[in-house]
Amino acid sequence: MVNPKLRDDLNDQLCGAVLKLETVEECYQFFEDICTISEIKAMSQRLEVARMLQDHHTYDDIVSRTGASTATISRVKRCLNYGADGYSLVLDRLKDKK
Repeated sequence: MVNPKLRDDLNDQLCGAVLKLETVEECYQFFEDICTISEIKAMSQRLEVARMLQDHHTYDDIVSRTGASTATISRVKRCLNYGADGYSLVLDRLKDKK
């Protein structure tokens, strides 16, 4: 279920826009325009942290591989355990493609 504090017309439009992207190249083009490089790198880092947590890596391994702070790792872990299951949904689909 979507967090009602997050759901609004503008966020619906953003999600719809992302769903219209068809290739990795189009994703790069869109995200480069809509986000800063730091924002893109932060999102990528969080996704990798989530993947590593699901694969039972230690915090030390995750810090070494991703450069994420322990605070970021803890926040991602909290989302994996108590969040909206977005990370799990995406990571399961990425595994299925391999």
